Amino acid sequence: MMGKLMTWKRRACASCLVAGAISLAVPALADEAVHDPLEGFNRAMFSVNEGLDAVIVKPVAQAYDFVAPLPVRAGVGDFFGNIADVRNVLNNTLQGKLADAGTDLGRLLINSTIGIFGLFDVASELGLEKHDEDFGQTLAVWGWDDSSFLFWPIIGPRTVRDTGGWVVDVYTDPTWYTLNKSVATRNSLVALSFVDVRASLLPSDKVVEEAALDKYAYVRDAYLQRRRNQIFDGRPPRLEDVLD
Repeated sequence: MMGKLMTWKRRACASCLVAGAISLAVPALADEAVHDPLEGFNRAMFSVNEGLDAVIVKPVAQAYDFVAPLPVRAGVGDFFGNIADVRNVLNNTLQGKLADAGTDLGRLLINSTIGIFGLFDVASELGLEKHDEDFGQTLAVWGWDDSSFLFWPIIGPRTVRDTGGWVVDVYTDPTWYTLNKSVATRNSLVALSFVDVRASLLPSDKVVEEAALDKYAYVRDAYLQRRRNQIFDGRPPRLEDVLD
């Protein structure tokens, strides 16, 4: 039980950190060129997404957050986090970060066995660091540095590069390809994963609403800043160094 509580606390802290990152993203990007040539399309899609979120997605996430006990929410998050380690192993390997890939593989083996199919994050308790990699980051490491921003309903903020990366991530996600013989089970797991992620972001909603004069621009800039940090593993070069 204590492990579950600690996992939930880590997820709550992560949500707060996302909110904090959002509040800092606009100043950080103030002097950088934002690649948003499709802004008209993106704003239209953002409005569609806001409507869907207000009417369907957010109420479902709030109901899930209210009804599901804390240990259940922590277990769901750990389960899908364990599945994500498959993606982390693959992309860290493709990026040449073999030590990180080895850590991710160790996490996957430990949590899939001792952690009972990932319901318990035993690996974190043993000190194995969790990474967050995807094929969009791999494409960036391979040289696709700049990419135009895109916003998709339901899927959310992306770039052209990250949209392509997301498609690859979907096809390398065991939730999709190992359960394709049971469409109902697969779709239920995908929906649960989506709702769980949305529920984890509920604490950041108020921050965005209160701080953003232009919510679309705020979300866009926060996403681009976060992606830059992810691509450089939290150590992005200073803009002036890049320009030099």
